[in-house]
Amino acid sequence: IVIIFLITIVALRFIKSLFNRSIRRNRIKKGSAYAIYNLIKYILWVISISLMLSKIGVDVTYVVASSAALMVGLGFGIQQIFSDIVSGLFLIFESNVQVGDVVQLADGEVGVIIEMKLRTSQIRTRDNIYIYVPNSKLISENIINWSSIDQKTRFSVEVGVAYGSEAATVEKALLEAAKEVEGVEKTPAPAVQFKDFADSSLNFTLLFYTHDIWKVEYVKSAIRFKIYEKLNHYNISIPFPQQDVYIKETPEK
Repeated sequence: IVIIFLITIVALRFIKSLFNRSIRRNRIKKGSAYAIYNLIKYILWVISISLMLSKIGVDVTYVVASSAALMVGLGFGIQQIFSDIVSGLFLIFESNVQVGDVVQLADGEVGVIIEMKLRTSQIRTRDNIYIYVPNSKLISENIINWSSIDQKTRFSVEVGVAYGSEAATVEKALLEAAKEVEGVEKTPAPAVQFKDFADSSLNFTLLFYTHDIWKVEYVKSAIRFKIYEKLNHYNISIPFPQQDVYIKETPEK
């Protein structure tokens, strides 16, 4: 048993060193290497534990058959766990998401994948909070993998101005604001769209590209500060929701 245990430990360390060498030579991506190594580790430990049990006289065939029967009996109760494990295997082989990728979950939460196991994945959010996500969610739900997108990604900032404002001046103010913010790419250049005639405002959208996906919310905040400064500079007001009420008096007879 001790020899089997030591051989397993040595084999895993050797395999891990091979993967690390391949990563340094850019033969394999870090995320893929991590996922494949975990799968090999699980398989080796299952084989090792089976051999250990057989060495102490335990009938492994009987244990496997009993376990299979037990799993069938508990299948309905733990089907979600099986779903998560199967999803983990798909993630390992398809490599849709990998360790180190920045992803946006279906609920809008953005984080970087720290660890991927067979059933769950650990994600660190922008607030430095660690959450565990079942792998089935990474398969069945709509997930944005920002790391697989081109470095320059387009984002937008919405702004409404008062009726009577010169549209051309508003466009000028928004473009000046974007150009003065660090993190906004010069090419493709920022652009402005006149989105809608709303109830209380003229709505515009400032479109810009940035490569810093992880800090894009700070870039948006800096743009909003600049937009507010530019609108004040050009005497353009930001309206608040309002209604005009007209009272019509009935003339006396």
